[in-house]
Amino acid sequence: MITLNPNGVYLLDGKTLSETAPLSKDEARENTIAYQILRAHDVNGSKGDKLHIRFDAMVSHDITYVGIIQTARASGLKEFPLPYAMTNCHNSLCAVGGTINEDDHVFGLSAAKKYGGIYVPANQAVIHQYAREALTACGNMILGSDSHTRYGSLGNMGVGEGGGELVKQLLKNTWDINAPEVVLVWLEGKPRRGIGPHDVAISLVKAVFESGFVKNKVLEFAGPGVNELPIDFRNGIDVMTTETTCLSSIWITDDEVKNYFEMHGRPEAYKELKPGAVAYYDSMVTIDLSTQESMIALPYHPSNAVSIHELQENPEKVLKAIEEDTVKRFGDKVHPDLMSKIRDGKVWADQGIIAGCSGGTYDNLSEAATILRGKSIGNDYFTMSAYPQSTPVYLATTRNHIAEELLEAGVVIKPAFCGPCFGAGDVPSNNGLSIRHTTRNFPNREGSKPGQGQISMVALMDARSIAATAANGGVITAATDIEYNDDHKPYSFDGRIYEKRIYNGFGHALPETELRYGPNIKDWPAMPAMQENMMLELAAVIHDPVTTTDELIPSGETSSYRSNPLKLSEFALSRRVPEYVGISKRIQADDRNRRAGVVSEDLRRALMVAGASAENTSLGSCVFANKPGDGSAREQAASCQKVLGGDANICYEYATKRYRSNCINWGIVPFTIDKDTPFEYETGDYVFVPGIRKAILGGEEQAEARVITKNGRCIPILLHFENLTPEEREILADGCLMNYYKNRI
Repeated sequence: MITLNPNGVYLLDGKTLSETAPLSKDEARENTIAYQILRAHDVNGSKGDKLHIRFDAMVSHDITYVGIIQTARASGLKEFPLPYAMTNCHNSLCAVGGTINEDDHVFGLSAAKKYGGIYVPANQAVIHQYAREALTACGNMILGSDSHTRYGSLGNMGVGEGGGELVKQLLKNTWDINAPEVVLVWLEGKPRRGIGPHDVAISLVKAVFESGFVKNKVLEFAGPGVNELPIDFRNGIDVMTTETTCLSSIWITDDEVKNYFEMHGRPEAYKELKPGAVAYYDSMVTIDLSTQESMIALPYHPSNAVSIHELQENPEKVLKAIEEDTVKRFGDKVHPDLMSKIRDGKVWADQGIIAGCSGGTYDNLSEAATILRGKSIGNDYFTMSAYPQSTPVYLATTRNHIAEELLEAGVVIKPAFCGPCFGAGDVPSNNGLSIRHTTRNFPNREGSKPGQGQISMVALMDARSIAATAANGGVITAATDIEYNDDHKPYSFDGRIYEKRIYNGFGHALPETELRYGPNIKDWPAMPAMQENMMLELAAVIHDPVTTTDELIPSGETSSYRSNPLKLSEFALSRRVPEYVGISKRIQADDRNRRAGVVSEDLRRALMVAGASAENTSLGSCVFANKPGDGSAREQAASCQKVLGGDANICYEYATKRYRSNCINWGIVPFTIDKDTPFEYETGDYVFVPGIRKAILGGEEQAEARVITKNGRCIPILLHFENLTPEEREILADGCLMNYYKNRI
């Protein structure tokens, strides 16, 4: 169904694939849609290997916008220079922390008024659906502080980054990247009845994630199969490209896209996008839509996928492997029991969820309602909820009897909310198996707390197969195995509710407006600049193949404290290395004492072995992980480390550019080591990096460091810090992005 071609390929006239062409690779790469857009947004206007991008619009949700505005305000922000939409789709509930969530929402509205922003109240829309409906335009670029910022199917390149990168845009600076490779995703055929966007997306993630085939590259979708997909189907595939670890995505545009913008009252946002006559792609993915199977992505990653038929053929083998993986991850704290889900040779789910930017589309809900029409999800343990992704979508489902049919079948319909995607809504029972059309199924992202003996698991499936499963009482069922015909009316957008509820102040800043602070909204603590030498104490050593941002800073109820840096940092690595916070605080206290002239015995011993002075050698905590940063763009994964005194991370590679960027913007040096270098050191060992400030500012890309073990051994280790821009080097030397701006006001 999916084939990967690692070799370069030319696309001629948008139709013919060729290994040769009359243009060079570099010339023809400029003719891709991706490069047409990237070059148009490069403020330097050159065709070099470095890009300095300014975006057309930005989006944030209520886990991230308070911190972004606080950072920008401390850095000299006067007015939003571009449309900036702040949605309230992540912390819509107020069950945790009293008034905390609504306090942040009030702060967000006051900021929109003061600086000229767009404020989308709670439950009006999830972040990415609002951006699709109101901000996208063909040929534009949008930056979001959420990893699933993807609008390529509407001809708009989307990039998800940490808050620091949004701050740079608010201060009229640029997003600086190396000119990326472009991967052609060639679509052929037409999906069968019962196949939905999540089936295609899960298969794509499975095909490319583990090998890093598209990591930090742009996916460009073209081919005859594009014309066979309605807009919701394209959007559903596109938003999941984040899980491939690609940089961004873009699609050819056609009458489907034109009709979309016309329906949303923005016909001027459309223009035809297509590759030039000769376009070069660095590699290629071919997807035959006609052979796509109904898929299930098993815990604990969207790439851990098999077809539903494969699961049905050998459920014991598949589920036993998940149990073993669970024990390996969490040890004897939890007792997974997926084997009990197998009854009479069939696999039974406990919960079905259709939600968020990927699941809650009109087409998904329409087909799910058709499948469930006249049926019942039953009155046993299986439950099901559906979340339309915006009020216009919700309104259309009520007018066209979709909501009615879902309700009649026993499905609970809830307002636009991202909670089920990150553990703040519909948390399953202990040992529950939830099937979800949402974006992620990382460990404990569904809301369970393994450290407290809880474990529940999420498998990703398309809305159609979730509905087929619900109609079958919870027995996991492929939608391709049932007969149905969706006869609901096509979607029609009605934006009047937005006109009545959304505050759109772009271009109309009211600087006299006072920001409204709740008691939980705190300023960032002071962060010291880099000193001449760096002494790092290992506060956590993680040898998992991949460490997600949800493990670095858990999602769910912890995010209620995102506006209070000190409070939020208490949760850092809490579900993976519970002792990390205590160790980091002790290291931070040791550094404060060092600055006051009081040096601890352990640090004194390490400085003596290193031959270094306490006066010009900082002490900070450090995390080692094989491959950290897969998942969310939330900058808190890095800022919490920094608040706790983190000065550096060491790894073999960073899972995503956005996490590495977050580390840099928070003054955490993103060290890497060679893949053949064993890292056999422990928590409490030191890493001494002499002359680090001079090396960073001097353009060096590696440092000859030394590991000083608890038993007194001194072992050389080569640390790399490659591909840093001059600005990033100054940010690191200044201690963080805020310091960088403060020093230049």
